[in-house]
Amino acid sequence: MRRAILLTPGPTQVPEESLAVASMPIMHHRTPQFEAIFAEAEEGLKYVFQTKNPVLIFASSGTGAMESSVVNTLSPGDKVIAVVGGKFGERWAEIIKAYGLNLVQIDIPWDTAVKPEIVKKTIDENPDVKAVFTTLSETSTGSVTDIKSIAEITKNKDILLVVDAISGLGVVDLKTDEWGVDVVVAGSQKGLMIPPGLAFVSISEKAKKFMETSKLPKYYFDWKSSLKNLEKKTTPFTPGISLIIQLNEALKLIKEEGLENVFKRHSRLAKALRAAISALGLELYNKDTGDACTAVKVPEGIDGEKLVKLCRDKFKVTITGGQSELKGKIFRISTMGNVNENDVILGISAIERGMAELGYKFDAGAGVAAAMKFLAQE
Repeated sequence: MRRAILLTPGPTQVPEESLAVASMPIMHHRTPQFEAIFAEAEEGLKYVFQTKNPVLIFASSGTGAMESSVVNTLSPGDKVIAVVGGKFGERWAEIIKAYGLNLVQIDIPWDTAVKPEIVKKTIDENPDVKAVFTTLSETSTGSVTDIKSIAEITKNKDILLVVDAISGLGVVDLKTDEWGVDVVVAGSQKGLMIPPGLAFVSISEKAKKFMETSKLPKYYFDWKSSLKNLEKKTTPFTPGISLIIQLNEALKLIKEEGLENVFKRHSRLAKALRAAISALGLELYNKDTGDACTAVKVPEGIDGEKLVKLCRDKFKVTITGGQSELKGKIFRISTMGNVNENDVILGISAIERGMAELGYKFDAGAGVAAAMKFLAQE
């Protein structure tokens, strides 16, 4: 049976090297053998996060690391800013509200990324703000945020910059230390190319100072406990042993390719996909579309949900539809992680076949031809 192609914005396709080690017999986590793998994975994470600071590993989805960054840095009554321009910006706001913090919400249209000057204006209007929470790659809409410019605003102030990079890490450039980003959150099932189940958070020296005065409740996600155990090459609670072994293999692949080459590959594949979308007469949803996920408007008269099902069930290519208010209005295609040229061409072909079956009129093969032309030129 033909292997299905997974072009969703998470989970992403897992490379064979990581699949292979998943079948290894389980080992105990309090052993020198596992500690060596854990330490190697920690160094690999620092490479991808582009940081010299510690990167904590939790057995959870990325949302767990998001919550950890709230409860370990803030105290009741603290005022914080959250940028909301999609489902995952909304998640920041929901976590902040759940802990009773004083939220200043920057609402932006979902078809764009926040402009740094808006963040600056909001900080100027709220001089007592403690942190800014934003999203690098908003997978619900396809936008990518200019984190470097926002970090320029916060790095010399007593304000934390906390970035959800769950779908952006290892896909688009994020120079954590160089830019001055204090907390970066990530997950295992996106650019890091392994199954869901691990979450990561990098912690700057400034963030550690905030941690020392934080009074919000925490237990499983307690950074102090995790940092203490990290020194012993372990975690305070039972880790995702097999996932960490898979992670270590995936990180080796990223290092072997080189981070800059990884970014270039993602950019090249995303641009080929966008060339195909244009050739098919389709329109991008987002004005600030990045290289992790491309959101496309569903043409008038076409059922977007049926298109997604056709691609998945008949043509063996899984893409995703819109979320929340965008349900049925857009479809989303990911080029992140373990994706190559052939995968993208097959994905475009499936979209063409699905659109044709639903009655959309276009020159058959136009999208595939445009993508192939771009890839040949590049």
